[in-house]
Amino acid sequence: MEIGSAPGCEGCPGKDYCKNSTQEDKADMEKLDLRMKVIQHKILVMSGKGGVGKSTVSSLLALGLAEMGFKVGILDVDICGPSIPKLLNCENGSIVNKPWGWVPVTGTNNILVMSIAFITGTKETPVIWRGPRKTNMIVRFLKDTYWGKLDYLVIDTPPGTSDEHLSAVKSLSSSSSFYSLMVTTPQDLSISTVLRQINFCSKLKLPLLGIIHNMDGYACPCCGEICEIFEHGMCDKELEKLNVKSLGKIPIDPQICLNGDNGTSIFKDHPNSPLTTSFKQILQQITTLVKS
Repeated sequence: MEIGSAPGCEGCPGKDYCKNSTQEDKADMEKLDLRMKVIQHKILVMSGKGGVGKSTVSSLLALGLAEMGFKVGILDVDICGPSIPKLLNCENGSIVNKPWGWVPVTGTNNILVMSIAFITGTKETPVIWRGPRKTNMIVRFLKDTYWGKLDYLVIDTPPGTSDEHLSAVKSLSSSSSFYSLMVTTPQDLSISTVLRQINFCSKLKLPLLGIIHNMDGYACPCCGEICEIFEHGMCDKELEKLNVKSLGKIPIDPQICLNGDNGTSIFKDHPNSPLTTSFKQILQQITTLVKS
């Protein structure tokens, strides 16, 4: 991919910055590529709108893969609103700088975690950064973090298609087994943004594993029955026309809120809940797709 000249670069305020890459930038990319070579699969989790449960899905993906015996890391590139440390019970962690790189914090299920939250200090400290500084931070996370050998690196992103997404995709464009995964909710307001996300991935030649429909129905805590609470927008047939796979539907489960607040694994605490059952089926599809 031509740096700063890809179709997705048009209109980006950092376009000229990317095009005028220095020798130092190239050295950084070489170092980054070496880090990524020992990570088998990289999955960028995206959503068109906020509030669809993307970070929850990212944490479930990491937790579920770890439960399956894979070695997993998760990078939180939501610079202004990091939530992965809370979801994986490592909010009080801090980055240790060793000669071989930044040592990630260990979260639930021995998942390796890297986030801006480990740098800012207190939870109340806002991150007021412009695009170039965010870009530099994401590149540093990727090139300086000593992940070691991983089976999966999950990358949690903010909503939309902004600097964070472009930085991550640009940095990992030469990596093998690099995919995107979309999260949406059933209603039209959220589904309508999916087309923009699909086009974003298409323009940047980023393979899309599929779409997860989150909050699709409510799982009754008494009987487990799934009750529909949202109107459904884009159906599976329409996604098929776009050659996009629907990976599955996750119901609203009150238990996931408790697990998220406590940073514990719903796969361990409630292995047979409707949400857990649905997500295990999604995990089977994802692990199959990345091998094909």
